[in-house]
Amino acid sequence: MFKIMFLCTGNSCRSQMAEGITRILGKGLIEPYSAGVMPSTIHPKTIQVMNEIGIDISNQTSKGIDDDLLHKMDMIITLCSSAEAMCPMTPPRIKRIHWSIDDPKSATGTEEEVLNAFRGARDEIRKKIEILVEELKRVQKVP
Repeated sequence: MFKIMFLCTGNSCRSQMAEGITRILGKGLIEPYSAGVMPSTIHPKTIQVMNEIGIDISNQTSKGIDDDLLHKMDMIITLCSSAEAMCPMTPPRIKRIHWSIDDPKSATGTEEEVLNAFRGARDEIRKKIEILVEELKRVQKVP
């Protein structure tokens, strides 16, 4: 099983979405984790838009980077530039990938426009995870 950690700044939106989506799409293939370089709390709209697609992340918590756990990963995926820049050094055997996903917390406008920013981030992350799962299945030769 591949161990993957998703990192963003606050571990409140993007990395939480990635962890929840990966638990479903990568079940049996990926053991997902998430963390933030400056952990806060999970944004309520993150939970709301994940519930819209049938994924309950309400029991997930915002976490900081655990260096011991980080060094056990097969892959680290950063979801924002600050997490990419602030991610601790890792051994060369750990693959690092960067997905630049806009922070939905910075969205402004009506309630619906802000929710659409969260949905957009969720959908973009989901597409990237779908591709990642297919790539890892090929590596593992899983049907």
